[in-house]
Amino acid sequence: MPNIKSAKKRVKVNATKAAANKARKSNLKTVIKKADIACSTGAADKAEAVRVAIKKVDQACAHGLMHKNKAARKKSQLAKKLNAAD
Repeated sequence: MPNIKSAKKRVKVNATKAAANKARKSNLKTVIKKADIACSTGAADKAEAVRVAIKKVDQACAHGLMHKNKAARKKSQLAKKLNAAD
């Protein structure tokens, strides 16, 4: 356990940020999975699900949860699945 005041604060801040990042990442995975399922089952709202997933991927990239190349790859994969489902 740290003794210095600033180090104690850093531990608290890191824990808070880690929890927020974990929640964002979990939500991102859920939305991507929903979009994949919507495309594979041919759901009526598959275009909307993919649009929401792409938006979440962009937000994750902006927050630093995902590298920009990975974000571009995920968006491309989602678009490819959507086009194949049509």
